[in-house]
Amino acid sequence: MGKVLLEVCVDSAAGLAEAVSGGADRIELCLALGVGGLTPSVGLMRAAADCGVPVMAMIRPRAGDFVFGAGDVAVMLGDITAVREAELAGVVIGASLADGRLDGAVLAELMAEAAGLDVTLHRAIDLVPDWDEALDLAMALGVRRVLTSGRALRAAEGVGDLARAFARVAGRLVVMPGAGVTAQTLPALRGLPLCEVHASCSVSVEAGGAARAFGFASGGERRVDRAAVAALKAALADRQAG
Repeated sequence: MGKVLLEVCVDSAAGLAEAVSGGADRIELCLALGVGGLTPSVGLMRAAADCGVPVMAMIRPRAGDFVFGAGDVAVMLGDITAVREAELAGVVIGASLADGRLDGAVLAELMAEAAGLDVTLHRAIDLVPDWDEALDLAMALGVRRVLTSGRALRAAEGVGDLARAFARVAGRLVVMPGAGVTAQTLPALRGLPLCEVHASCSVSVEAGGAARAFGFASGGERRVDRAAVAALKAALADRQAG
């Protein structure tokens, strides 16, 4: 059984440092993980460029659904250019039609702009009504991997669809389970042929009283914790040894 790569999502310079020191193999770089992650600032991209591990930047211009109009697409194309200029490893993209199917036309446009970069298709795929159709489109588009919970709220609850995904793609792209993956929930994925997993490795933190009172913080913030990263890395190593 080969090594399983650990990707950790972060949304701050502090989180980036915690993830790298805890042993993350790759970073998904975002802002605002509380709403699922948005495109990181240029400053954060530059800060991450020399962190010592590959960095994938989220390309998502706003919170909400993944149904993007022409204005959104123009912003995303510009953000992909910024990722390239920051010399990051790649981008994380996704786009949906109103019925939940993947928007092949928008994704093809983003893929063309991202030529030469590593590309992950994000959890927009977890909203699709037809699992096999979506996986086939991902392969046709040429993305390197899909980040998915198996169309469940947590990867541990989506093992059935995750297993179907591994079988469907047959190694033609990477299926990377994510959502609620921790050292404690990893055993639920033991029957899958994992090569990469995605996790936040986060803990709850108390927001400052004044910031919360003025609406600048929700009080439910979470931040990456190096101990949680290290614990998941150790659990993956134990899995490999077993």
